[in-house]
Formats: sequence, C-alpha cells, structure tokens
Amino acid sequence: MGFFKKKSKVGLALGSGSARGLAHIGVLRALKEKNISIDMIAGSSMGALVGACYARNEEIRDIEETVLNLDWRQLAQLADPNLALLFKGVIHGKKVKELLKTVIGDVKFKDLKIPLAVVATDVNTGEEVVIKEGSVIEAVRASISIPAIFMPVKLNNRFLIDGGIVNPVPVNVVKDMGATFVIACNVIHKLQGRRPIDSTKRQKSSLAISKIQTKNTALAALNNKIDKLLLENKDKIEKFQKFINGFKEKIYRGAQKVDPNTPSIFDAIIQAIYAMEYEIANLKVKEADIEITPNTRHIALLEFYRGKEAILEGYKATNEALSIKDISLLSE
Repeated sequence: MGFFKKKSKVGLALGSGSARGLAHIGVLRALKEKNISIDMIAGSSMGALVGACYARNEEIRDIEETVLNLDWRQLAQLADPNLALLFKGVIHGKKVKELLKTVIGDVKFKDLKIPLAVVATDVNTGEEVVIKEGSVIEAVRASISIPAIFMPVKLNNRFLIDGGIVNPVPVNVVKDMGATFVIACNVIHKLQGRRPIDSTKRQKSSLAISKIQTKNTALAALNNKIDKLLLENKDKIEKFQKFINGFKEKIYRGAQKVDPNTPSIFDAIIQAIYAMEYEIANLKVKEADIEITPNTRHIALLEFYRGKEAILEGYKATNEALSIKDISLLSE
C-alpha cells in the first residue's frame, strides 16, 4: 500500500536561511526529476524568492543558471548609498526591486502558474503577514527584508520585514492554502563554529551539478541591469565608500586591541536572528509529511557566491528524503 493518498494536493514549504536558502533550487530540481508535481508553494525570505521564481513557469534551469553565473560580489555594491536613510536600513529597496523584476518578472500573484503565498512580518505588531495577491515583487521584497540591512517595506499600510522571523518554515501556511501533503525544506541549523571545507571534496561536489548550456536571457538581462545600475550610481557609491572608510578609521583608530575576528555588525544581526529562527523552524517542520534538511552548515549566511554547493546539498538531501518514502502516487 502506498504511503501517499491518491489525489493528494502537494504543498511545498520553502524556509528562510539567506545564502543557505539557495539549496531550495536543488530541492526543486530533484522533485522535478522525480516528476512530483507541486500544487502550491509557501515561502519565507529566501524561500519566497526561490518559490516565486519557480511558481511563475515551473522552470528550474534558468533559476539555477542565474545563481551559478551571477557575480554576487559585484551585486553587493548595489546597497543603496543614501546617507540620509542609513539608519532606516543599508539597502533601501529601489534597486532590489529592479533586480527582482528582472529575475522574477513584473507579475501579479494571479499570473503565476503555481499558487504562491509569501510570508512577511509586521515590524510594529510582530504578526505574521501572508501575502497572496498583488505584486509578487513587492511581496518578495518584504519577505527578504532582514532587519537593519533592508529598509522595511510599506505594504497595505503595514511596515513589513523578513518573514523568517515569525515563520521560518511556513508549513501551516501551505496547509491553509489547501495542501493535503506537505514537503518542507529547512536549511536552518543549530549555530556552531564553521569548519574548514575540504577543497578536493568541494571540487568533486561541484562537478555533480550538471552544466547548463542553454542561453539564459534572464541572466543576460540581469547582468546588464547590474552593470547599468553600477554605472548610474558610480559617484554615489564612491562617496558612500569614502564615508564608510572614514567611519571605520575613526572607530578603529587606537583600537588595536580589538580581535580582528570579531564579527561585523551585519554578521551579528543575522546570527542573532538565525538563532531565534532555529527553535521556531524545528517546531514548524515537524508538521510536514516530508522534511528535507540540506547540510548547509558550512556555508555562511551571506556567502551567496557558494550557490553551487548549496544547490547540490539541496538536491542530495531531497533524493535521500524521498528514497525512504513511497512517492509513486505523487508522480505525474
């Protein structure tokens, strides 16, 4: 007798986790290879971004190629250099929205091929906010807004931030959408010291990811958009960098006793949020029928350039999780 009931409505819950959330791409690739049709998706933070990309047309190849070929270090220069708004958040959103439009497309929830719910947090009340209508870009922009790094997004008279703060793995949300069987991906692990990675092992792992030779128009458009934005904001970026350099010099002048390994303010903020999300995620994911937990501990939360490793871990973890279940009645 099969594990799944016939005509199950399969929901996918994609959790938060910053760069580690790129593992969701590997999860989707594995599910697609198994011919498992996803009927609805709920995502928080990075899970919302990846989920939105997939929900638009059920295409995973373009998403994977974009992540693997994007110059993430160059992308970091697009933090909005507006000193007047610095204390509202380093990244203020206009450029992020333009980039999201290139990746996801300027679409509404009603235009998506797969129903999607995006989770955000009301910064004033601490309430979970589930967005299922209107602009997908605005919703994702709100859901990825890490406090102090991104400026909160004003949407429907609410100021919204990172959805992972209240619901890092939105299993309950996808159930509320009508899912009768839930697959959840959780990339949030208990905090621990980072261990060095065996470069040989990493190289072998990289080769396990299939090379995609097809032309990706979305990637080309995105790279052109980044180049254009950098050029348009060259003067502002240079002024902002001079301000930051001067600020650093004042702080560290005569402070040689500070350990050079002291975490940055951004690392400290993200680690604090991550530690809080860990306990919540463990409770949420238990409500899923299948839990996928990619081993992304070795990837720092802001190391987006290590997408190849994250994708591979998501792919491996999904195949392992599915191998112990009878998925015959889920396949198309």
